[in-house]
Parts: sequence; C-alpha cells; structure tokens
Amino acid sequence: MPPGFISPKPGQVCKLIKSLYGLKQASRQWNLKLTQEFLSMGFKQVVSNSSLFTKDKGDDFVALLVYVDDVVIASPNLNQVNQIKSHLDDVFHIKDLGALKFFLGIEIARNTEGISVSQRKYTLELLEETGFLDCKPAKTPMATATKLSKAIGNKIDDITQYRRLVGKLLYLTITKPYVSYATQQLSQFLDCPTDVHMQAAHRVLRYTKTTPGQGLFFSASSSLQIKGFTDSDWAACPDTRRSVTGFCMFLDTTLISWKSKKQHTISRSSSEAEYRALAAAACEIQWLIYLLQDLGVQLNSPAMLYCDSKSAIAIAENPVFHERTKHIEIDCHLVREKLQRQVLKLMHVTTESQLADAFTKPLASAIFSKFISKLGLHCLYTPACRGGGGGGGVSRDVNKLNLSTSLNLHNQLC
Repeated sequence: MPPGFISPKPGQVCKLIKSLYGLKQASRQWNLKLTQEFLSMGFKQVVSNSSLFTKDKGDDFVALLVYVDDVVIASPNLNQVNQIKSHLDDVFHIKDLGALKFFLGIEIARNTEGISVSQRKYTLELLEETGFLDCKPAKTPMATATKLSKAIGNKIDDITQYRRLVGKLLYLTITKPYVSYATQQLSQFLDCPTDVHMQAAHRVLRYTKTTPGQGLFFSASSSLQIKGFTDSDWAACPDTRRSVTGFCMFLDTTLISWKSKKQHTISRSSSEAEYRALAAAACEIQWLIYLLQDLGVQLNSPAMLYCDSKSAIAIAENPVFHERTKHIEIDCHLVREKLQRQVLKLMHVTTESQLADAFTKPLASAIFSKFISKLGLHCLYTPACRGGGGGGGVSRDVNKLNLSTSLNLHNQLC
C-alpha cells in the first residue's frame, strides 16, 4: 500500500490497473502493450532486433522501427502507411510528424540518389554547450601514440561533466564512426576521470568542429554484397594489457556497421588477438544476414571479410587442434564454422589498406584522413555533394519507400 494509506483490512495490497510514467514497470508495460498491438495488426517482431516489426504480403512490405513512443514507418505503399496511422490513431493518441526529416537528434534527407543521415544540429549544439564553437579545430580525434591510463593526470572535481560529455560523444558515433575509437577509450574512465582524460575529450570536440555535417549515405541502388574489415591492436590497454577489436562492415560500398571495443580476455599473441577480432566480426556478419533476411533481402554470395594477419587466417582455416590454439575459447572457433558453411570468406589485405585500423588505434593525420575517405561518408552541406552522392547503400528502391515519423504514441495503459 502507498505510505500513509490506512487499509480497513490488514494485509491488503493495491492492484495496478494503469501503469504510470515514473514507475519502474511503466516502460515494460508500455513496450508490452505496443508490441501486442503491432502483433494483432499482423506484424512480426524481428528476432534480430526486437525494436523492428515487419509485415510482408506481396508488394505491401511495411517496416516499423520503435524507440519508446516514437515510431518510424517505411513502406513502398503509401496507402498501407495511411491505414496503419489511422489504426494507431484509434488506439493511441498520436501526433503525425510527416515525412522523416528529424528523428531523435538525427537529420535525414533524401533525393533520387539515396538517403543521407547526419547529426549536424546535435554536433553544433554540443559545441556551443561546451564552449568549443569558436575553438581551433584538431586534425584527428586523438593525438598519435596516445595511451590513456587511470594512473595519469590529476583527478577532476566534477566527474558529472565528464560523464555527460562522454555520453553525448557516444551518441555522436551513430553517424560519425571515425570518433568511435576515441570515445571507446574515454568511456573506460567514467569512474575516475582526470584532467588528461578531459583534455582528450576536448580534442574530440575540436575535431568534430571540422566536419559537423558529415554523416552516412545510403544509396538507392547497390549490389547486395557484405564486405567487412577487421583488425586488432595487441595489448593496447596499459592498465589491463587487453587488446582492442575494431571492425567495419559495408553493404557494397556503404558503411552499415562498425565497432571499437576492448576484448574481454588477455591475448597471448597478436595472432590470437586478431583471431578474436575475426570471431567478433563473424558474429556481426551473421547478425547482419539475419537482419537483411527479416527485411526480405537474400544474399547470393558469401560475405567477404578482410584481415591483415595471415596467421589469424591460418588459425581460422586450419581445423587441426594444436598447442598454440588449445587455450582459446571454443566460441572463437565459430569462424571455422562460418567458413565451412560458406557464410563468409576470409581474404588477406595489407595493413596500408586495412580500413578497420582507425577503430583500433590513434593514427597520424595523413593516414587517418586516407582511411576516413574510404568509409563512404559525405557531408550533405558541402556544395559539391548536391545533397547526395558518396557511397553505396541498402536494399529496396528508396524512391518508392515512403518514410514518416510517427507519432508520439501517448495513451493510458490498461
């Protein structure tokens, strides 16, 4: 019972009829009600992403992407979109925001060539909030050979400011993959940041000033071929001596997935670190295949995975158990399984052409710019782009795809 409420009978409890905002179970009840409503409308909840719902009946393909009470609807059939909006309006109190232009701080623009996604407004607001709008730009997110550690620098008094800044930088990685490694490094010191860590975070802000409008581009036409690059930096962490895994995935020439993350265990050799990075990339490729299948896209050829370590490729291709690999966890050997099933194909690439290198270590300005130029990014606000261009993209004709943000779904939950 609520504190202060006197029940006429001892031992009674309250039955929750409506979940309210602020209660711990409110978000779960809201998600449950929204999911049940979509399922009753004939949608299927995608296993690979529980926030995505699809319905495919012939040419009437519809996809719903949910974030709390905001929904993006995509379909080549405008009548289907209107019917869904009308139904949701009867069940919930909705606000139709029209064609998709701005969603959760992400700016979306499209033309006949494809869809452009950026966070220019969010970036400029961040620079203004932190006082870096008039700062001197930096050429790279991190200085070359920077090794951040818990032991360097003096502990800052206001750690909340550092945590808030790193959180906002993490959100920037949605459309700015080139700051992923720097943000991953900064995220390790949220419990005890120092002035050195804060200076490193400020450098990331100085770099973002050079490209506030740069983002991703998804072409209206591209070949359905997944290509991935994977790399690792052996024993990169000075505190734990754990390695860093980095990979980036492309659909044709469009960047669709990337990651920079410290490995869970210590690797005894650079080959083992590279092999663990291969395993992480193989899992990502398998997830992308599942996601594309849920969207009605079938891949006709194995994914190409590029690695600059011949020894790691040899470990993956050699099924013979031997002393040098017996200590590696079983789950890492899924790379061999994917190779045998022809889900992916391993290819060697030189270090100079390894695009994932920028996700594992800080690079010099010239090398960093070279890698970034190959990620298929572009700035919508550059006159040369004419609002399009750059990179390949995803399936389904974008000219026939009607996108709309929906709907701020507000209703009392029963």
